[in-house]
Amino acid sequence: MFTSAVTVIYIFAILGMDQTYIRYYYKKGVDRRELMRRCLLPALLIVCILCLVYGLFAGFVNDFLFGERGTQLTVLVISYTVISVFERFLFLDIRMSQNGKLYSNLNIASKLIYIILIIIFAALLGDDFRVVMWAMTISLGLITLIVGIRYLVINAGKDMVNEYEIKPYVLDQKELVSYGLPFILVLLMEWLLSSCDKWSLRLWSDYGELGIYNCAMSIMSILLTFKATFVAFWSPVAMEKYEQGLNSDIAGFFKTAFNITRCLCGLAGVGIILFRGVIVLILGEDYRTAVKVMPFLTLMPVFSILFEITNQGIKFVKKNRYLNYASLVAIVFNIMGNYILVERWGGAGAALATAITYLAYFAVGSYFSEKCYKVGYDWKRTIVYAVLLFVYAFQTTFLPDAFIDILLGLIIIFVILVMDRHTVALCIDFISGNIKKCLKKEK
Repeated sequence: MFTSAVTVIYIFAILGMDQTYIRYYYKKGVDRRELMRRCLLPALLIVCILCLVYGLFAGFVNDFLFGERGTQLTVLVISYTVISVFERFLFLDIRMSQNGKLYSNLNIASKLIYIILIIIFAALLGDDFRVVMWAMTISLGLITLIVGIRYLVINAGKDMVNEYEIKPYVLDQKELVSYGLPFILVLLMEWLLSSCDKWSLRLWSDYGELGIYNCAMSIMSILLTFKATFVAFWSPVAMEKYEQGLNSDIAGFFKTAFNITRCLCGLAGVGIILFRGVIVLILGEDYRTAVKVMPFLTLMPVFSILFEITNQGIKFVKKNRYLNYASLVAIVFNIMGNYILVERWGGAGAALATAITYLAYFAVGSYFSEKCYKVGYDWKRTIVYAVLLFVYAFQTTFLPDAFIDILLGLIIIFVILVMDRHTVALCIDFISGNIKKCLKKEK
């Protein structure tokens, strides 16, 4: 409930200005300190207004969310939300500078501080939900303070104009806000997508199926961590490549990146479905029932990661309304799919609806992105892989048989390796080249 409250406030508060920061960071001639200021200030203004509104109605809202009232709850929600805005932009700056080691270390430190604070507050407050709220807020605040001090020290007196062009780029506040605003609807749609399946199970099924589905989603959250890591790496690389235009074959770069990612995602998707029994066995008895729901949910991170590559064209030409169109189509598919499938198949039906939703989101968004910025992705091979993954997920969910599961999984892996043999060869050459470099350094 705490996370839901701050997420909704955050979506409206941020105004999509984080996406604006990503889009303009590599713009030739941009003063990055000024860009940070122009993106951060509107978000802070809105978050202060929203927190004030929350404070005025805190009694009612806290009673609805937590079943309790109190100033402590209000302060925690407001503090966490305000800190989140600073944290988002400061971590974005680290991401955009492509400092992966620092980004990873700070995230690890944040989790360690969170665990330590959980233990401390549990000893002080006992068995109380405020333990988690205090730990989340203080750990986020400490890391944000460290990153904020680092940012101020590094950028003090530094000329931040992009070195690729002497002439400065004039930032227009209206242009920056106009670019970011459509992302509010995109984030709301994503939030709704993440909630719709659970509400459908609550309405049209039972708590048993909801529990099974949540177990499977817990496993998927591990996979979605890889997606978050990929996005953290890919977004700045893609934007830098587009803005600098250092490579004459920019479209070729994006096609190669998509082919490699599609091949790896396809193999990973089949592998997870094939070894789902082993995965839940390692995780423990509580996750055993998630086996029948996992196959279709596995397709969610697959299409989500692929879309992170193909949707860049929309961001390049600043036609963000197309992302809203894709989100709207996804919501329609999700609601219809859950309505039709959940009552009949429970958690497995919700998983199937989720897979169809993300496929629709990927297909529609990629179509508009290609209209905005022509790359020429290999759609025929992508369609073949999507069909194979859906067939395999359907077979392992509704017609499970150990022998057929293994046989079909191995056949699909073989098909992917053969169809993407050039991409596989490229990956092997890259890996072997890096191994040789490491061996030379050791010598």
